[in-house]
Amino acid sequence: MTGTMPKILPLENGDCLSRAEFERRYEAMPQLKKAELIEGVVYMGSPVRVIHGRPHASIIGWLSPYRIATPGIDLLADTTVRLDADNEPQPDALLRIEVGGQSTISEDGYIEGATEFIAEIAASSASYDLREKLRVYRRNQVQEYLVWQVYNQRVDWFRLREGEYVALSADESGIIRSEVFPGLWLAVPALLSGNLLEVQSVLQMGLVTLEHQAFVEELSNRG
Repeated sequence: MTGTMPKILPLENGDCLSRAEFERRYEAMPQLKKAELIEGVVYMGSPVRVIHGRPHASIIGWLSPYRIATPGIDLLADTTVRLDADNEPQPDALLRIEVGGQSTISEDGYIEGATEFIAEIAASSASYDLREKLRVYRRNQVQEYLVWQVYNQRVDWFRLREGEYVALSADESGIIRSEVFPGLWLAVPALLSGNLLEVQSVLQMGLVTLEHQAFVEELSNRG
């Protein structure tokens, strides 16, 4: 008698799965746009509304010019990251250093290991982005983690220091500067108000600094 292959069950919110089983079920659901495994529990995204899609686009629009001006780094959106045996998030955006960084690209096309920078769009402070995910990213040593709380109109940018996340402070103009990616400057009030021209203007100020030029040279030497 010919054996039959076991049926692949669909992913469901709240499923407790191994990473291998999570990937197996996810790959069997090509219509599914976003699912994450956080601490062994499945979280599935709902249809994306404007309140998430617009800030997501703004974050990608801020990071894209930085990527263009900084050869040697990679910018990815909605890409699955294999962090550890129980965690496989799909961040809204990430930056990674291609040579000599913390992460690699597997043979089957996934990011493996903690990337240097992750950004997430969250509804509010009650979101799992500021709870379970924050703890997972800290434990796996994601160096910087930015969370935009769209309902609270707040941006938190955390830096990993001695195993703990510390919030980076904005200067008197409301600008936060990355410590991992020199020249990556964010005008927070402009971002929150939708003034994307000002966001880009401030970023361009960061891109012409000596620190950014030195970082580009360092990355070039690695290659």
